[in-house]
Amino acid sequence: MRDLYEILGVDRDASEEDIKRAYRRLARSHHPDTGGDEASFKELTAAYEVLRTPETRANYDRFGDPRGPGGGMGGDDPFGGFGDLSDLIDSFFGGFGASPRGATRSGRQPGRDALVDVSVTLEEASSGVRRDVDVNVLRGCETCDGSGAAPGTTPIRCTHCDGAGAVQQVARSVFGQMLTSTVCPRCGGTGTMIQTPCPQCSGQGRRRLTEQVTVDVPPGVDDGTRLRLSGRGEGGRHGARAGDLYVRIRVAPHDIFRREGHDLHCEVDVPMVQAALGADLQLPMLDGDHEAVRVPPATQSGDTVTLRRRGMPRLSGGGARGNLHVHFRVRTPTDVTPEQEQLLRHLAELRGEDVPAHGRGLFSRLKEAFRA
Repeated sequence: MRDLYEILGVDRDASEEDIKRAYRRLARSHHPDTGGDEASFKELTAAYEVLRTPETRANYDRFGDPRGPGGGMGGDDPFGGFGDLSDLIDSFFGGFGASPRGATRSGRQPGRDALVDVSVTLEEASSGVRRDVDVNVLRGCETCDGSGAAPGTTPIRCTHCDGAGAVQQVARSVFGQMLTSTVCPRCGGTGTMIQTPCPQCSGQGRRRLTEQVTVDVPPGVDDGTRLRLSGRGEGGRHGARAGDLYVRIRVAPHDIFRREGHDLHCEVDVPMVQAALGADLQLPMLDGDHEAVRVPPATQSGDTVTLRRRGMPRLSGGGARGNLHVHFRVRTPTDVTPEQEQLLRHLAELRGEDVPAHGRGLFSRLKEAFRA
């Protein structure tokens, strides 16, 4: 039987780091997937398994190889009785080939994320709001504490994968021997089997229920904004962590304001005389207050006044806000009294503007022109 230190090529007083470094170097060149010799790789790994921990190394130094003749490096077990070889390789090199064991050894896959829509008004999107929403999700069964087994019973080790959660095979291909690992078909990767399922969850360890979640919608959210609530999604299997809950914000259209990014836009009808002479208007705001808007003299349809920092707050906070753009739309009167018509005619004469004679009023002529 070869000396284990000799197999790894290190001195008997080598440090743990020296032993690990030596194994890592030799494993790369001896692994069957990289063209190495399988028997040499098994021998190398078996030696490292003994020398890698202080306890087993001390026993070897005092009593020799504890495995006896053959050292566990032969027989039907392709891994020499030293546990899962793929796990060992993965821990050092990131893995020669895929292995699901890290995720399936205990079946503790995290729960899935969930999505729920929350509708808010533009006013609520501007100021922020707290909203209670109902979410239909899977949660860990309280009766069996997520194990899936009936109270008073416990799951047993899966006999098909021996509790590993995965089954492995060594297959030969044109590239040499390949180690493959798949989820155990009998236990679904949990490594356990339930003999007496929980009557409340039928052995699933989770139950679907509707629970109320309080969502704090921050100021500045836009339509389509997603908020993440960590750990409020689907519960994981067998006590694994839950997924996240994503809250998608839906902002309802507003009667007055139209949003573009952090800016707001609105259109204000201005009577013809006010547009000509100028005026002060009171515009209702999202916070319930009113803002004075100055209509400059000689305002034309399409003219715009910008109110700084009266738009939507930025989601990042800090007090920053967008702007409010007020677009004027000059409104021409469609019906006038005889007295008003006389005043308008007098204004036209003063301005030297040609107007039609009595009987076919100015505005009736305008209507006919538009109808044409």
